[in-house]
Amino acid sequence: MPIEFTHVPGKTHPADSTVPFFYDFAETATKLSLIEDIGFQKIVVDDPGGLLTNMDIAARALDRTSSLEVVLTHWAGVLEPTVAARQLAALDAKSGGRLSLRMLSEPLNDDDAEARPVGHTIVWQRIDEYLVLLKRMWSNDRPFDHEGAFYSVRGGYVPRKGPQGAGMTIRMGGQSGTALRVAGRHADVFELAPGSLDEIRQLMERVRGAAAEHGRAGKLRFALPVWIRSADNACCQKAVDIAGPPAQVALSLLPYAALGIQEFMLVGVDKPREIAVAGREVIALLRNALTRREADVPQQGAFAYRAIREARAGKA
Repeated sequence: MPIEFTHVPGKTHPADSTVPFFYDFAETATKLSLIEDIGFQKIVVDDPGGLLTNMDIAARALDRTSSLEVVLTHWAGVLEPTVAARQLAALDAKSGGRLSLRMLSEPLNDDDAEARPVGHTIVWQRIDEYLVLLKRMWSNDRPFDHEGAFYSVRGGYVPRKGPQGAGMTIRMGGQSGTALRVAGRHADVFELAPGSLDEIRQLMERVRGAAAEHGRAGKLRFALPVWIRSADNACCQKAVDIAGPPAQVALSLLPYAALGIQEFMLVGVDKPREIAVAGREVIALLRNALTRREADVPQQGAFAYRAIREARAGKA
């Protein structure tokens, strides 16, 4: 079971805890090299400066790395689909295929949003139409017209497509039935909400069911945000909370891997020492533990039961 690790930047800074991770890019470039070398495969770009800032940061991060996938946080409503499709295709070309798109239902900053549609269902319907248009422009070989509920496009076309085309990885989340229906149609990676093992398992089943309606049940990967808590980092309410020495953190992640989660999004590891510990100890220990257990226990159900049992014993 291949496990990937994604770095989710916070706002931890030696002088000011409110300073974003990408504020000083000279300092950030050093951290990016460490993140890439230490065992992470991806980094999330979701700076509070907004969508255009995120695009600029993503371009700079791609310049400073060679293998790290850049997960660009994005949302419908700031750029017209034709503009977004061209800019994202250009970034994809710049990245050599290392760009993925993380769709949020709402912008991080009110200043970066147009007049918001009213109602949860309307928000997700607009995202659905937006993604349909992006994928169509990344794959079409001639201009097309479109008249929809939210967007009107004349001569929609991207002449210089990125290497991934319409196959660019789309990441989504959510818990409502409406959100899951849209994610089931478009998401390649589903970012889970924190909860108990049973709650997460149930959400995974609901997502697979939504994807199955589009013949995509086997195409989804699941990612879980994990906040590695220490004495001096701020709480993250949107991630599973895990504390303790590296070995205990790695052991605590085993039951989630047993559920079929293939990516852990680590939050709270922004300082160079924290990044190094996460890579050299937590990531390495978890991968080694998974390799040993898969070799020792060939039955999938037995692996899941054993992982959960050992994690509970470690917390006792």
